[in-house]
Amino acid sequence: MRAAQHGDPLAMDALLTELAPWVGRLCSAIALDRGEDAMQETLITVLRNLPTLREPAALRGWVRRIAVRQALRLATDSRAVAVAELPEVAVAPDFDTAIEVRETLAKLSPSQRAVLVLRHVEDLSERETAVVLGTAEGTVKSGLHRARESFREQWEA
Repeated sequence: MRAAQHGDPLAMDALLTELAPWVGRLCSAIALDRGEDAMQETLITVLRNLPTLREPAALRGWVRRIAVRQALRLATDSRAVAVAELPEVAVAPDFDTAIEVRETLAKLSPSQRAVLVLRHVEDLSERETAVVLGTAEGTVKSGLHRARESFREQWEA
């Protein structure tokens, strides 16, 4: 970590290699089709600002906040991005369920996706979720309730 903060290319590469899969999952769950863009923006921001991180033990929390903000920013960006159609692929039942979950998440607002992902995928407490989102804990509680209800309604539809 310290070597990466001081600009060591090998240490920076090792850090990115370690963080990329986790950041990618987090960003794609919130920003959906813009998840890869959010991941790239997150990793760029992390590299640019790594020297300013005072406490290396806080790395994951710091990166999580950056990733969520980038994912929300891109998810709420109204500009459309053209995406090529993917070919039909035979899939296993678990993969089908994952696709259904993703399609259901896509019907929710980016802020609803963010609160669900942070609470249920990242397993953060409501207080920790509030810190990451920069909002009050009560706002997270009510947002989580609405997000769960919306997800349930969309899932059953």
